[in-house]
Amino acid sequence: MLRHTAGRAYDELAWLAERSPLRTRGTRPVVRDIGYFEPRPGAVEAFARIGAGDQLRAMAFRLEQGRDLRWRCTAVELGGPRRPRADDD
Repeated sequence: MLRHTAGRAYDELAWLAERSPLRTRGTRPVVRDIGYFEPRPGAVEAFARIGAGDQLRAMAFRLEQGRDLRWRCTAVELGGPRRPRADDD
């Protein structure tokens, strides 16, 4: 996973994985909708709406193409509690 992330994205993914924010009891999470926006060539911002029972969450991430032409995740966010920023401590 590390080779497909850049900057804070790896730490953000690890923080989310530790907390399992999409885990539910009984109802499996299902992707309800997806979309994307291309703010500039070589960058894509994508989102997914994820439903589990009557709960709906949003997940967003940014992909950027590097000089080596490989795509890397540079940011990820999930609706709900956010990881504290180092400069917020």
